[in-house]
Amino acid sequence: MIKFTLYSRLYCHLCDDMLQALEAFRARAVFEVEVLDIDRDDVLLGQYDELVPVLVGHQSGANGVQLCHYHLDLEKVSAFLAAQPGGAR
Repeated sequence: MIKFTLYSRLYCHLCDDMLQALEAFRARAVFEVEVLDIDRDDVLLGQYDELVPVLVGHQSGANGVQLCHYHLDLEKVSAFLAAQPGGAR
């Protein structure tokens, strides 16, 4: 299963926009999205504070790959999905 982590915060309209744009990819691939509020974790806050939203794609057996921040990068997400086993349809 393809997985994404969206590092976000509650009052962030860009975060909402990125999640909505990512959902449009569901017609092309099956994946899970975990949304993490960086304001609930000091380590995540220190790492992503001014960058949110940040989208990380997870490949099987490997560390996550940061795909984009602020806005969904359609080309990077498409390439990531296409490179996964059972990825883009």
